[in-house]
Amino acid sequence: MLKRSMEHYIRKLLTGEAQKNALEFAAYLRANDMPPMRFKNNYWKDKCYWAVKLQGEYVCYVLLNGTPAQDKTEPEGWVIWSDDSETAAVKWYEDAPIDDRMKEIAWRHVDCCNCGTEGNPARRRSIFGRDFEPVCASIFRFDNPDTEALECAKKMAELRKEDILKNRG
Repeated sequence: MLKRSMEHYIRKLLTGEAQKNALEFAAYLRANDMPPMRFKNNYWKDKCYWAVKLQGEYVCYVLLNGTPAQDKTEPEGWVIWSDDSETAAVKWYEDAPIDDRMKEIAWRHVDCCNCGTEGNPARRRSIFGRDFEPVCASIFRFDNPDTEALECAKKMAELRKEDILKNRG
């Protein structure tokens, strides 16, 4: 069976600015040795969902939901989630060296929810010096990121990559 790339599905499911930004994010991931892999486990098996790993550690996840939305439980378009930072030996998001503008953008995208996951419930977190509660296990969520949010999502992936290389490399 032919495996199709994330870019194939981006072109198939998204249009306009969403397609442009999603293709830019995919190119960023590949250029930084973090290729997206189709994730087909459990809940995600029937969705267009991608996991991004580096050295066996998760960096982020991408859902391509299309227009109109394929999965009615998620928004139309596409979504980027950060990794489950609790799996990290060092909580890279707590005191990372980023500028105030990027902190503000990141704070707007903290995934505040009560969903939790089995054994990993939503909880209080300190993120770049500010406390949030409840915070989803995925920490950050970018729904249909515009240019500014996409820049922040890339920065979060970069910080996670640095954490992986520093602590596991």
